[in-house]
Amino acid sequence: MSFWGLAQLVISTVIFLLAAIAAKQWGLAPSLGKIVLTLALYTAGNLMMLRLVREFGMSVSFSLSAVIQLVAVNAVALVFFGERVNALQATGIVLAIGAVALITLGPYLQGRL
Repeated sequence: MSFWGLAQLVISTVIFLLAAIAAKQWGLAPSLGKIVLTLALYTAGNLMMLRLVREFGMSVSFSLSAVIQLVAVNAVALVFFGERVNALQATGIVLAIGAVALITLGPYLQGRL
């Protein structure tokens, strides 16, 4: 992955994270401005993803984005919004991260084993 590709992935993750925060804020106190901001951020994030799909392919781009967003959104939800998950939910999150990591790294590891 090139430096520019990694930078685009980071930028799209930040945009999606801001969109998730805006969505949470809308959920706490709905307003037209908050929903417009949320939709605008999700649109911008998806436009960035189109560039990543073109550069790295759909499977790699969406898999990497999914695992990074999963970790980032859960960290924000737990740390900043004080949300809690039970043991079963935490296990599901860990398994989801592992699954996406295997999907993403699988082709690279298969050739090396």
